[in-house]
Amino acid sequence: MRPIREHATNNGQTYMVTSSTWGRRALFSREVWAKLLINTLYHYRGSAYFLHEFAVMPDHIHVLLTPITSLEKAVQFIKGGFSYRAKKELGSNLEVWQKGFSDHRIRDASDYRIHQIYIQQNPAHRNFCEKAEEYLYSSGHSGFELDPAPQGLKPELDDPFTARLEGVPFQSKTLYGAPVQNRIKNGRAGTAMKGPNNNTA
Repeated sequence: MRPIREHATNNGQTYMVTSSTWGRRALFSREVWAKLLINTLYHYRGSAYFLHEFAVMPDHIHVLLTPITSLEKAVQFIKGGFSYRAKKELGSNLEVWQKGFSDHRIRDASDYRIHQIYIQQNPAHRNFCEKAEEYLYSSGHSGFELDPAPQGLKPELDDPFTARLEGVPFQSKTLYGAPVQNRIKNGRAGTAMKGPNNNTA
């Protein structure tokens, strides 16, 4: 029997969460599905959880988050919220998610950085792009506003990886319904972007 999870109510615990689609179907290879899931992530950001990183893969999602109430409720908002919107906005009656989810509690700044990099690099590791910033449906792409790491989990500020994530002003533009960071990443702008699939149906 799986042990009962601790509830993350007002305790600042941060988690990496992974959830897969029903039957591992590549539902999020459809652009309209991937964009709607990102929009759902940002819809509940700030009310159900703080959002630190994410990667929408064709058949699963990785999220690094700090729940505001409990981990279970945070995931319920993401999965249940998306399922509701997929039915309402996309006219889909498909079963979207496998039951349950896996999670890892972040223990310290080093652990945070390991999972931060893992999520950002997952699309490239799975050969959906050559470089993390080329993948449209992940926080590795420069277009997304993210919440900073909680106190005690922030990597060293002299780390080049951290420097590109912090101290950047935000503008009130949106990408897939998410706040956008207006910046040039790693000295490049206008990089050709790749998604899981260009099909929108």
